[in-house]
Amino acid sequence: MRVSDKMVYSQINDSINKSRTGLNDALSRASSQKRVNKPSDDQMSAARVLSYKTEDQNNTQFGKVLTHAKSYLEFSEQSLGELGDVFSRVKELVLGAVNDASTNPDTRRTLAREVKQLYEQTVQVGNRKLAGKFIFGGFSTVEAPFDYKGQYKGDDGEVRVPIDREAFVAVNMPGSRIFLGKDVANMDQPQPQAQPGTTLESEDPQNAEPGAAPANMRGPASVEPETKLTTSSPRGGPGPNPNKQGVNLFHLLRKVEVALEADDKLSLQMTIDELDDAHNQVTLMRSELGSRLMNLNSATESLGKVKVETKSSISQLEDEDAFKSVSDVNKNETTLKATLATSNKMMQPSLLDFLR
Repeated sequence: MRVSDKMVYSQINDSINKSRTGLNDALSRASSQKRVNKPSDDQMSAARVLSYKTEDQNNTQFGKVLTHAKSYLEFSEQSLGELGDVFSRVKELVLGAVNDASTNPDTRRTLAREVKQLYEQTVQVGNRKLAGKFIFGGFSTVEAPFDYKGQYKGDDGEVRVPIDREAFVAVNMPGSRIFLGKDVANMDQPQPQAQPGTTLESEDPQNAEPGAAPANMRGPASVEPETKLTTSSPRGGPGPNPNKQGVNLFHLLRKVEVALEADDKLSLQMTIDELDDAHNQVTLMRSELGSRLMNLNSATESLGKVKVETKSSISQLEDEDAFKSVSDVNKNETTLKATLATSNKMMQPSLLDFLR
C-alpha cells in the first residue's frame, strides 16, 4: 500500500490531538481532585453521585426544619416552665394566707395584689411570640390568642413539620390545652385492664379461642357484678371521671385573687387542690413538649449520621487519588512530548522545499 503525505499528516494530527486531550483530562482531574467531572467520565458513578447529592440536599433541608422546630419547642417549653413557677408561687401564697398565725386581712389584700400581677404574667406567657408569631394560638399566629380577661381567640390547630420523608412532629401546642384545660382530662389516667375473674363488656365468649379458659358469663340483670371496669377502678373504687375537665388557669387565678380580697379563708382552702391540678396540667403539657424535643434530638443525631455516610459515599465515587492524578499528568505530558518529537522526524522535506 502506498503511503501518501496526506495520510502521514492525518496520523500525526490525530496522535497530537489524542495526547493533548489526555493531558487536558489529567490536568482537569488534578486541579479539581475529582475523578468524575462530567457524566461521560463514568456513567454509572455519575448517576449514583447525582442520587447521593440529591439525598444530601434533602437532608440539609430537613436539618434546617429541625433547627427551626427545636427553637419553637425549646421556647415553648421554657415558657411553660415559667408558668409552672407562677402556680408554685400562687400555692405558696395561698398556704400562707390560710395560716392565721402569720396573716391578717390586710396582708391577704396585699397578697391579692401579687396574685393579680401573677395573673398578668400568665396572660403575657400566653401571648408569647417567636420570630413575630404567637406560639400558643394554634394556626392563628398573627393575633394575640388571649385578651386580658383570659378569653381565647386562637384555635386548636397544631402546626406539623416534616422531620423525615414519612415523619412529622407538631412544633406548637394550642393555648386552649395549656391555659383552658381542653382535652387534658384523663390524659394521664391508666387504661382499664381486666383483672382475674372479670371480663370487659365488649368481650364475646362465643369468639373465644379454642382451648382458652372459659370466660365468666354475665349474671342476671338485677345483680351488679362486684368489679365492673366501665364504672370502677381495678382496686374496686371509683374510676376516672369522664366528665372531669382540665383547669382554666385564668379563672383559677381570679378566684384566688377574689378570695384574698374578700378574706375568705374557706374558699382559699378549696383552691389548694385546684392549684395542684393546675400545676400538674402545666407539667403534663411541658413533659409532652419535652418528649417532642427528645424526638427532634434523636432525628437530628440520625440525620447527622446519614449526612456523614452520604458524603463518604460521594467521596468514594467521585474523588480522585492525588498521587494518581500527578502521575497521570506527568505520563500524558511525556507522551505529548514524545509524539511531537516523533512527528517532527516523520515530516520529511518535500519537493516544495527545493523550489526557489
